[in-house]
Amino acid sequence: MLSIKNNKKYLQDKVQVDLDNISYVINVYDTPLGVRWLKALEENLKQAKLLEKNFCFLGFAGNKRNLKYLVEQVNKSVDQINSFDFDPHYEKLEKFTPQDFQYSGDLPIGSFEKNDEKNFPGLLLKHEACNRLHRYFEELQGTAWSLSPFYKQADHQTKYAIRQLNNLCHEIESWVKAYRMSVGNPDWIRSAQITTFLNAKRYDLHEEDFELFKKNRYDRELGGVYLHWSQIGKTLREVYNDEDAPVLTDAVCSEINHQRFYSGEFDVEWGKTVTVKQYDWYEKEILDFKKWIESNGYDWNDPKLALGYAKLGQIDIEETFGGGATSRDVYKILLDNLNITSIQIISDTTISCKYPYTLEDDNWKQLQLKALEKGYESRSMR
Repeated sequence: MLSIKNNKKYLQDKVQVDLDNISYVINVYDTPLGVRWLKALEENLKQAKLLEKNFCFLGFAGNKRNLKYLVEQVNKSVDQINSFDFDPHYEKLEKFTPQDFQYSGDLPIGSFEKNDEKNFPGLLLKHEACNRLHRYFEELQGTAWSLSPFYKQADHQTKYAIRQLNNLCHEIESWVKAYRMSVGNPDWIRSAQITTFLNAKRYDLHEEDFELFKKNRYDRELGGVYLHWSQIGKTLREVYNDEDAPVLTDAVCSEINHQRFYSGEFDVEWGKTVTVKQYDWYEKEILDFKKWIESNGYDWNDPKLALGYAKLGQIDIEETFGGGATSRDVYKILLDNLNITSIQIISDTTISCKYPYTLEDDNWKQLQLKALEKGYESRSMR
């Protein structure tokens, strides 16, 4: 692991994230986006924006939020949405079962390297249920720049339930994939941290920022810190993966958004480093995706498509988790630390915010609803 100490490509300001029993430091790249992102994060800390802890640590199969629990939470949201009298009428949402999202473990699982899902479907994610859940969310909420009339008229409880459809959908996807890997190949569990704040302000990306997507493309590094997807909709890569490389009809294209915004939010990759230079199978996967992009009339080199992950910085894994630490070591340590207690920006002066609440608190939902009320009322016709 390359040491990041005294590396001039990093800003002097650093971000420290405190978990229950450990802390880590984000070294932020010295780029115009890095500077602006840090400023946006600073505003979130100063304003004590509520940290969205129920959509934070994804892909940890050993935690309490297992598939059964997550599906129960989805169905609570479904009940709330179905109880609201929309005008015009919106279809009644169907309830879900764990079996809707995951194939049986009695089926052959195979190994990760075979990459042969047709012959080894055991414990695989069922994309159809996830796509249906995400369709409900998109139709009911709309986009950041064009909210749905259903969302505008919904009461606070129903707005909250609509939001949870999206959060829980992504959490289910991550859990199922992580659980399958925990059985078949633990080294390839792709856990992540999605650090979001309720009512975080969005900003338009600048022209120069889009080059960062091209520079990094789809490489993911253990401890890498990436720009958060702060809008509604699916990327081209998600549509390609989730819908089996479909022909892009008007209906499919309506689901797609290209990244337009940044916020003071961030994602952390806690899975094993994977790059096209390291693995032939990954290079082929990205090349196949590129061919699909081009066959549907897109230009792979168009920066505005934001094809990739814009990297903001890097965590020194060895400094945080010990010399020689692997993604599997990191995973085991984090399983006992899935709670952010504070975030601070360390500079000439330190700016920090504490997050004393947890998902175990009885009033967790009420804390969220209170924080969301102002945004809800500004997006309502009532």
